[in-house]
Amino acid sequence: MSPARVIAIDGPAGSGKSTLARRLAEALGVPYVNTGLMYRAVTLEALRKRLDLDDGPALGALARRMRFDLNSKVVPGVLLVEGKPPPPEIASAEVELHVSRVSAHPEVRAVLRAEQRRLGEGGAVMEGRDIGTVVFPDAAVKVFLLAEPAERAARRIRERAEAGGAPEAPGVAEALAARDEQDARVNPLLPAADAVPVETTGKDADAVFREAFSLVEERLPEGPGGRPGEGS
Repeated sequence: MSPARVIAIDGPAGSGKSTLARRLAEALGVPYVNTGLMYRAVTLEALRKRLDLDDGPALGALARRMRFDLNSKVVPGVLLVEGKPPPPEIASAEVELHVSRVSAHPEVRAVLRAEQRRLGEGGAVMEGRDIGTVVFPDAAVKVFLLAEPAERAARRIRERAEAGGAPEAPGVAEALAARDEQDARVNPLLPAADAVPVETTGKDADAVFREAFSLVEERLPEGPGGRPGEGS
């Protein structure tokens, strides 16, 4: 494992983690790992199988049976679930509503954290809620994104529209609020002591990228792959 080659991007849902992490991975030529998709994939599969979402051992066993890999045929390498790109349903309001409930189980988190460490062991840009605190606490670069609730909801609506969902995406703000409330009870979102906070409210993706990439250049001048980083 090479924690010094991992860039950790943490923050609440809708704060812009995916956009930033993907761009950083592209610029640096390393894999991009969206850990939230892993929890969503388990949640979606549990809903499809009608499992009890309060049964931690059963959900942990489900997570253990699922296969997560990186697609090495594209740059940057991205997450595959059961050998395929995550399905569109993974971004549904139903999954959004229940993912915190599923991810709260220690059995699920233990399985997926081990998988995340495996996926990131050669260096990666990883995004999630606890990358810099639990998954890779020794990551050389830790960024913690912040955003106002209204902006987070607006971003979720745009993401779903771009993915072919309903343009109005009803229930997004309510789902995010419900998730925030549940997360605060079972899995509080706390930045690592050495994470750099980046406020994204009112900023476009380019501005957030420049701020984060500057931090990467400062703390990881040779890049995660042992070569100078490249901007885009």
